[in-house]
This record gives sequence, structure tokens and C-alpha cells, in this order.
Amino acid sequence: MTSAKSARRPHHWRRDLIELAALFTAVAVADAIANLIGHQPDGPYLLMASAVALVATAAFHTWWARRHSHAPPPDEADAAPVGAGAAVGTATTAGGVADAGEAGTTLWRMRTTVLDAPGSLAALCTALAGLRVDILTLQTHPLAEGTVDEFLLRAPATLQAQELSRKIAAAGGASTWIERADAHDLVDTPTRVLSLATRTALDAAELPLALRQLLGRCTIHSLPAVSVTGRATGQSTPVEGVLEETVMRLRDPSGGVISVERPYPPFTPTEFARARALVELDARLGPRVPRSEDVLTLPEGNEITVRRADRGDLAAARAMHDRCSQNTLGLRYHGPVADADRYLDHLLSPRFGRTLAVQTASGRLVALGHLLWDGDETEVALLVEDDWQRRGIGSELLRRLVALAEEAGCDSVYAVTQSRNTGMVAAMRALALPLDYQIEEGTLVITARLTSGEAAQPAVPTERARR
Repeated sequence: MTSAKSARRPHHWRRDLIELAALFTAVAVADAIANLIGHQPDGPYLLMASAVALVATAAFHTWWARRHSHAPPPDEADAAPVGAGAAVGTATTAGGVADAGEAGTTLWRMRTTVLDAPGSLAALCTALAGLRVDILTLQTHPLAEGTVDEFLLRAPATLQAQELSRKIAAAGGASTWIERADAHDLVDTPTRVLSLATRTALDAAELPLALRQLLGRCTIHSLPAVSVTGRATGQSTPVEGVLEETVMRLRDPSGGVISVERPYPPFTPTEFARARALVELDARLGPRVPRSEDVLTLPEGNEITVRRADRGDLAAARAMHDRCSQNTLGLRYHGPVADADRYLDHLLSPRFGRTLAVQTASGRLVALGHLLWDGDETEVALLVEDDWQRRGIGSELLRRLVALAEEAGCDSVYAVTQSRNTGMVAAMRALALPLDYQIEEGTLVITARLTSGEAAQPAVPTERARR
């Protein structure tokens, strides 16, 4: 950049005087040479040849100066030296965020293992530079033997993953893994980890989601230490956890084990340490659920409050079970009604998902809505007390649960019910989302594919105030 001060230098009269003297001297010398040569027999031809030579010299000088002295500066990616310390750069737009949608380019995430020796990373960077690939971010995962280098790359759209893998292998990379990336991967790792830690600190139900976002494409299962029938499951793990290639097992602060799996690539000790630190943060903070409440008014004028629920609502939920009919409990739990109370402790645990409760103005619990993490999938379930059914409460709960699923980045939600449960079927259809129906042994599974648009707003309950 050029400052305004250096761009506006003072104009001195001495410079003009020197330039004028040089001009007069040049004219005098030219006149003397012309008089000396012009009177010779071949004088005119010599003058013409000299003029042509001067013109050619001036043209060559102009071309050389523009090519070398006044050419525009090279691209930052081309000018940066290739090496372990200078090969990483971040291309940004005017807004400060890398433009993932730049025409003619594609974002890739790549992992490869190299020898822990000087020059190994430089060889990879040289190979990438030869393919016109820009390195946006780089992380290193030290191993006992070698190092796993994880890159975020911007490559020409014409570059195929196979060609990129061959070049990396020729440069010394082994066990290379490549997949497409998107704009979300442009967030640097410290920022992403701090954001996930903040989400986990605010809500215990965020831990499985935070682990999934931290580790990428993986499947997470919360394995309780005690089953819903009260029997010990034998699920336990050392305090420090266990890492086995593509599986890591971490001690769940609420009891049991958190199992994280992915088909490929294997987890590194660095990833294992990050996941364990996130779980330890959750353990130190203890049980916590956001305490927000929405007060709604039903068509008949009754007020209800919708809020998050946890294990502190266990007694009120069991009392609601006692007021529900056998038919209502059977449609909800699809099994022996006597076992319904056993599921509540599991359902109200934030480790397995999020629960919304509906209570009346007197404080009585009359409905529960569950959003349950089921590995890679997400289940929604509703239970509304008989006397409060057909008032739009179920539809309101379902709409809110779907909004929570979209916020968590879920692609779809499914509900397990029976075809005779017309209330649940109608509530799913009222979402105005694409639905898939599947019947297995008399059980109806309805899957709603989530889109960027919000679910349809119900017309029955209206929000009156928010606390």
C-alpha cells in the first residue's frame, strides 16, 4: 500500500531546471552529430539507420521493463515459499471469510500419513503446488511413528480425487483419505472447539452433538450402565477411556459409556484427547438444562407453559402416567404398559436427547415431547394426557422438536407409532415436510426429511408471552 504522504511528494524547481538543461544538451549534441555525418556521402543512410536502432532499443527497453520491473505482483499462493512453516495460507474475501463458492474450484478435506522427518511436509506442499492446489488450513496429529497431516484444500474443479491421491502418494504420503468439504470446514479448529465447549457448557444434551461435530462423520451411542428394567448392563470403561483404531470409548459422566465409531479414517491420539477433554468438561459442570419457558394460550382460553424437562421432573411425569389411559400409554410405548414408568428415567436424561414438557397454570405436567439421539438418526415421540388431547398441544410440541432437530443439524426425524394413532399421523403431516412411510409388523415408521424452511406453524395454540 502507498501512503498519501508518499504519493504527494513536493515538486522542486531544481528538478525542472536540470531536466531543461539536459534537453538543451541533447539537442546540441544531436545537431552536431547531424552536421558532422550529414555532409558525408552516406550521411543520410547513417542517420536513418541510427534512428531505426534507437527506436528498436527503446521498444526493447519498454517491453523488458513492463515484463520484469512493472509487472503486477504474483498471486499470494504463488509467491509464498513452500515449506513447513510457510505453506499454509488462507484466501479470504473482503468480508474476511474464505470464499468456498469461488468459480472453478472445489474444497477438499485430506488426511495423509508422512514420516516424521525434515522435508516430508515440504514434499507434500510441492506436490500440491504443482497441481495448483491452495492449502487453506493444516493440522498435524503426531503418532508414535510418523505424523498424520490433515489439510483443507481449494483445488481446481477439474482435479479428480484419484489424481490428487496419486500425487500425494508419490510425494511420500500414505493411507491418504480424501472427501469433499464445505464452507463450515473453513472455521479454524480452535474457534470450532471453543464454540462446541460453549454449547456443551450451556446444555448437557449438546455433548453427543458436540462430539459428532468435533470428530466429523461418526456414529455416537450412549450406553447406559443400567437398563430400563433396572439390570446392570456391564457397560464400563476406564477413567482415561479406550482408543481402538476407529472406535473410542469414553466414560459417560451420567453413568455408562459413550461409544464413538466411524468406518475410516482411524482416530488419532490428538482427536481422542480433544474428545476426552470435552467429556471431562461436561462431567465437571454436572447436570444442566436451559431454563426458558414459553406461555401459550389454547383456543378455550387455558394457558400452558412449554419448557425443557430433565430428571427433576421424574415424579411429575410418573404422576401423568397414572392419569393416562392404557390405550394412550400403549400407543406411546408400544409394549407392556406396566413398564412405562421404567422408560422415564432414560427419556428424561439429557444424554439421550432433549425433552419438552407442557404444564398447566397450576403446575401439573400434561404432556411430554422427546427428541432422542439414535446413533446417526433422530427420533421424535409424544405423550399427551387424555384430557388434554385434541387441543393442538401435540402439534405444537412436534413443531418445536423439529426446530430443535434442525438446529442440531439433523437431516431427518422419524416417529414410531401405529396406524390407528391418527393424532400422531396428523401431527406429522401438519409439518408440511416430505414424509416417508414404512410399516413393519404392524408398526408404522414415519420419517420427515428436514429442509431449510421452517415447519408449518400450527393454527391452534398462540404464543402470548415469553419468560
